[in-house]
Amino acid sequence: MTETSQITYQQHSMPRLNEPAPDFDAVTTHGQRTLSDYKGKWLILFSHPADFTPVCTTEFMAFAKAHDKFAALNTDLLGLSIDSKYAHIAWVRSIKENFGVDVKFPIIEDLSMKVANAYGMIMPGAADTSAVRATFIIDPEGILRAMVYYPMSNGRSIDEFLRLVQALQTSDKNKVATPENWKPGEPVIVPPPQTTEAADARKGEGFEYTDWYFSKKSL
Repeated sequence: MTETSQITYQQHSMPRLNEPAPDFDAVTTHGQRTLSDYKGKWLILFSHPADFTPVCTTEFMAFAKAHDKFAALNTDLLGLSIDSKYAHIAWVRSIKENFGVDVKFPIIEDLSMKVANAYGMIMPGAADTSAVRATFIIDPEGILRAMVYYPMSNGRSIDEFLRLVQALQTSDKNKVATPENWKPGEPVIVPPPQTTEAADARKGEGFEYTDWYFSKKSL
């Protein structure tokens, strides 16, 4: 592999779920931040194409308004774009002045695109170097647990990331899965039996039984 093709491969490689999230040591609007700073907490790292753009502004305001809800889930927020920290600071001040919303979480300055490339935030063959709307959920052990990508033209649902963190935490704590659009308080899915003997026994185990492979329970 030539040096040129190796660089291209590194830029186009993607992080993988259930493996350690790519490490970073980055300048932010709140000073230097590394991935290890967030050990013991859940982290939502999210990129946006550019400061002072309307769709991104709506997303940042929604993240900011949900800041306390994420904090209650032991979850920190960390934004990123390839703009400078000075652009970030000016944008955050503009959001507060124009919309009355205080953005309390840090934003990574990624002029070198080092973090964006490590996380696959720059799409191969894209017309420009803007980071797409990518969102990464990292657990307290630094393991990447979820990745969600949106197009430039459409904003994310911040409520969905709240729901997803709650679902992940519930699955980890109770060794269960959660159904479509699950919300706290609703029944969860019991892992399917792994042997024919266990499948035969499932109906009599006291769960909300539909079939041997599909049972729910309340927590």
